[in-house]
Amino acid sequence: MIDLYYWTTPNGHKVTMFLEEAGLPYALKPVNIGKGEQFEPDFLRIAPNNRIPAMVDHAPAGGGAPVSLFESGAILLYLAEKTGRFIPAGTHGRAEVLQWLFWQMGGLGPMAGQNHHFVQYAPEQIPYAIDRYVKETNRLYGVLDRRLADRAFVAGPDYSIADMAIYPWIVPHERQRQNLDEHPNLKRWFGAVAERPATRAAYARAQAINQQPTMSEEAKAIMFGQTAANTRR
Repeated sequence: MIDLYYWTTPNGHKVTMFLEEAGLPYALKPVNIGKGEQFEPDFLRIAPNNRIPAMVDHAPAGGGAPVSLFESGAILLYLAEKTGRFIPAGTHGRAEVLQWLFWQMGGLGPMAGQNHHFVQYAPEQIPYAIDRYVKETNRLYGVLDRRLADRAFVAGPDYSIADMAIYPWIVPHERQRQNLDEHPNLKRWFGAVAERPATRAAYARAQAINQQPTMSEEAKAIMFGQTAANTRR
């Protein structure tokens, strides 16, 4: 059994998408980041960076003690290796998946995250910051659109953890001020991933947990006011 410590964010969706695709048994452990539950001592023992998702695998391959992990990319790679699915065994195919997984982790996720912050959540509209991150998000959409011009999925003909990592960050494209009609290859891929039964199941789980994913002023203060001095341990 896998315990998934989760909230309804793009990084959380990545892991439920994998678990639904693979049919692995798992239990969702909601961590309401708007209420500060990510600072609880029990969670910090698993996720010292006080971010979701985090995971405990009580039945790791080969047996032994449970394995705990934080960081969504590390979790996806671990699960792919555990199951032997959604990452090729060959050197070249594996390299393709990994580079696009890390592209999401190091580029699309952080840049779209800053886009979300300055467009939706910042207490004041800062035109330079909004323009900077909306444009960079657009550039990354363009990179992805070109990549998908001659292949079904991001790393090639087969669906992989790279697709699972990227898709949830494209879901809020309208809030990122992006138009998928400008990126036809990306739009085609996005529709194909959205229609997968596992994708639908993963997002249904999210809806059951958090039907109103709006952010209160209290939640903003908790999430955007963290420093080394005021983060609870």
